[in-house]
Amino acid sequence: MKILVTGAAGFIGYHTTKALLKRGHVVVGIDNLNDYYDVNLKISRLRELGITPEFDNDSSTMVVSNVYSNFKFAKIDVAHRSELPSLFNEEKFEIVCNLAAQAGVRYSLENPEAYIDSNIVGFLNILECCRNNDVKHLVYASSSSVYGMNKDIPFKTTDNVDHPISLYAATKKSNELMAHTYSHLYDLPTTGLRFFTVYGPWGRPDMAMFLFTKAIIEGKAIKVFNHGNMERDFTYIDDIVTGIIHIIEEETDNRHQTGDLYKVYNIGNSKSVKLMDFIEAIEKELGTKAEKEMLPMQDGDVPKTWADVEDLIRDFNYRPNTPIMEGVANFINWYKKYYGI
Repeated sequence: MKILVTGAAGFIGYHTTKALLKRGHVVVGIDNLNDYYDVNLKISRLRELGITPEFDNDSSTMVVSNVYSNFKFAKIDVAHRSELPSLFNEEKFEIVCNLAAQAGVRYSLENPEAYIDSNIVGFLNILECCRNNDVKHLVYASSSSVYGMNKDIPFKTTDNVDHPISLYAATKKSNELMAHTYSHLYDLPTTGLRFFTVYGPWGRPDMAMFLFTKAIIEGKAIKVFNHGNMERDFTYIDDIVTGIIHIIEEETDNRHQTGDLYKVYNIGNSKSVKLMDFIEAIEKELGTKAEKEMLPMQDGDVPKTWADVEDLIRDFNYRPNTPIMEGVANFINWYKKYYGI
């Protein structure tokens, strides 16, 4: 199939693009390459995909991969309405996998405008292009953050998610509502994927796995919020990508046949790991004890996440299952190699 992946230079976008290419799909990737975190990491991911970009601030030139004959990339921002329609018109995408977003709960407290531009305006632009270009299926990233302070554990897709506690979460809930509207009005099949605390090689520098590893290696204290009384459903990147692949390859034709146009799935490891156990796994792999700065809970954060993935098992016979120690080891091996440690 011919697939557009937005956010292709991002953490999940890079891994998803690589997996789709290896499975023989034709992929066009776009990303705005913003400076929310080190752009060099994004450029390095693109180089792994055979793209050697020399982009200036205004460039949207399509670059062809020198590794994958079925991959092209352009620097395009989904929030800029002018460039997307011509891209869709030229490329005739069958599937759109929207992974472009301004990520991070804490940053939404400092720069709320970035979340509206990328996650609301950008998503509307994608929806409009999909419905005007006969796209067969829109698969898009939602987030476990939509569950807010939900007390029912594990989190189910049937739970009420009307009480987000960060603007990031509110934008992801809005994406689900917008997708539902377009599915209803325009018969556009949409699938929202609520990702749970994704980690692994090529991960984002603002996430716990990266921050803890970097600080411990550098001999600095790690910041442990809520005095360590946190639990997360840490989900390894390969498990996330496998879920995305299942939904892209198995659901697209099904949707039109069944008429069930709107769906949402959790993708998580369906285990809640204590933050202190997660830190201990990193310490064990590095062979170094972390100095810990115990801090109160941060605004917009939640004490526990845990995914119910029964829908995923029922529809795809798939359950994420990478053990935490394996995932941590893989990340740290990548980190040391990438930074020459």
